[in-house]
Amino acid sequence: MTPEEIEALFTRESGDFLFARWGRPIVPIVFGVEDETLATVKGAFEAVVTLAGHKMAETDPELGANCMVFFFRQWQELLEVPDLDRLIPDLAPLVDRLIAAEANQYRIFRFEEDGAIRAGFVFLKMDAELSKIPAETLALSQVVQTILLWSDTAFRAKSPLAIAGETTILRPDIASLIRAAYDPVLPGASRDSSHALRLFARMEQPQ
Repeated sequence: MTPEEIEALFTRESGDFLFARWGRPIVPIVFGVEDETLATVKGAFEAVVTLAGHKMAETDPELGANCMVFFFRQWQELLEVPDLDRLIPDLAPLVDRLIAAEANQYRIFRFEEDGAIRAGFVFLKMDAELSKIPAETLALSQVVQTILLWSDTAFRAKSPLAIAGETTILRPDIASLIRAAYDPVLPGASRDSSHALRLFARMEQPQ
């Protein structure tokens, strides 16, 4: 992966470079699934957080849970979740926009004062398309897209996952980039595109 490719993964459609990683231990909570799927999603969080060298916790002292994953059938169901409109400002107009766009997933983040990720919300509308994806693949894909603030265009052309034999795995270049992003020497957030060079310098280069 070149510095330019890394920069593109954090450059938004607007042209702004914006990198952020989690500044606090991740405390995930999952709504709307059976226990078996719950274990799969939690397992994906543990695997990716361990890869990053970051931490998980049982509770966040300020927020309780700071990474909420919602599975549901219709976007309107979000309007019935108690207090969600307090966590997500302008929830009703957002739901209207997602319905109009025929979206089946959406992620939104909140940030610390220094720009690092403070909380994340993942919404998955289990339509025919998402329902075809194995739970392990869907969980891994969503956790990877939540561990960093990627560009809104980052994975449009190419998934962060790959197939190895019959197993779906995280692409090695993306895994290496996630590890580099959590280097303690680096800041938790950056708006300077030169940050891509710092990430590149810390990635394991293929032998």
